[in-house]
Amino acid sequence: MARRASSKGRKYGTSAQKNVRTAMRRAKSGTLKSGRSGAPVKSRKQAIAIGLSEARQKGAKVPAKPRRRRAR
Repeated sequence: MARRASSKGRKYGTSAQKNVRTAMRRAKSGTLKSGRSGAPVKSRKQAIAIGLSEARQKGAKVPAKPRRRRAR
């Protein structure tokens, strides 16, 4: 029998998933705007990134953004 995944092992919390879902819906309807420019979001990746950053601000369970390595 297959075991159900527990919430402990999940990378993203349910509230984070909900934020991404709403961001995707807003992107499809054309109401999701990006940063300073306020231009409508065009790509799916950008919508997901905005949803995740909103979830981080709310304190949801989301992994930290990957840190950039400095060039030598």
